[in-house]
Amino acid sequence: MFKRIFTLILALVVTSILAAGMVSTAQAAGINGQGNGNGGQAGYRQPARTPPAYPPGAGLPTAAPGELTQAEIDGLLFMREEEKLAHDVYASLYQTWNLPVFINISKSEQSHFDAIGVLIQRYGLTDSASSQAGVFTNPDLQALYNDLIAQGERSVADALKVGAAIEEIDILDLQSRLVQTQRADIQQVYNNLEQGSRNHLYAFVRTLETQIGEEYSRQFLSPAEYADIVSSQTGQGRDTAAVRAGQGGSVRAGRP
Repeated sequence: MFKRIFTLILALVVTSILAAGMVSTAQAAGINGQGNGNGGQAGYRQPARTPPAYPPGAGLPTAAPGELTQAEIDGLLFMREEEKLAHDVYASLYQTWNLPVFINISKSEQSHFDAIGVLIQRYGLTDSASSQAGVFTNPDLQALYNDLIAQGERSVADALKVGAAIEEIDILDLQSRLVQTQRADIQQVYNNLEQGSRNHLYAFVRTLETQIGEEYSRQFLSPAEYADIVSSQTGQGRDTAAVRAGQGGSVRAGRP
């Protein structure tokens, strides 16, 4: 993870297009499982957030007996903060640009964050995620967040590219964590979150095309997987509400 984040930070200095990632282990990133273990953090929820139709843990398979492996623990703690990063970046960029796609997807990322929180609580882990917006226990994620915000505040196009890149990275991270566990409840959450990230990527790409007139250049996914996500407007599980959110609303160059 450190290598990809370091590359991204350097790339943000010399180009307006993200060129790095966050795929790695939480242990390499310095997450040690210390925190307060309190599930979803109210400190950075959007005031207008619509409550989910069902609790984040609804419908999960029964937890298998036994302790988690270190890889499973690291995966949950890392994905918890990665989902928080996505939420916090989008919430901030919505305040800058007033573009509906950001607020809508930030609400979805809050649900992702909550879903990981359910698993953390279920397995008695100690949650390291901060309740404060834009604050991260992992110093590499903190540096990345700061750079992503600076990147996204340059222009609406840059903001949408930041969103798309985050979702590409999230897809890869979830895929890498999925193969590290055989637990059905963790697998179900990771699979659901990956589908959400695919939907979000599609929404950001379509908004960039329709409102800005630019094509997004794939950065991390394979050509085949990226094409599968963005080539069809009616793909399985497509988050049409998120896609529609990117087709309207105002683009405001500046803060409210």
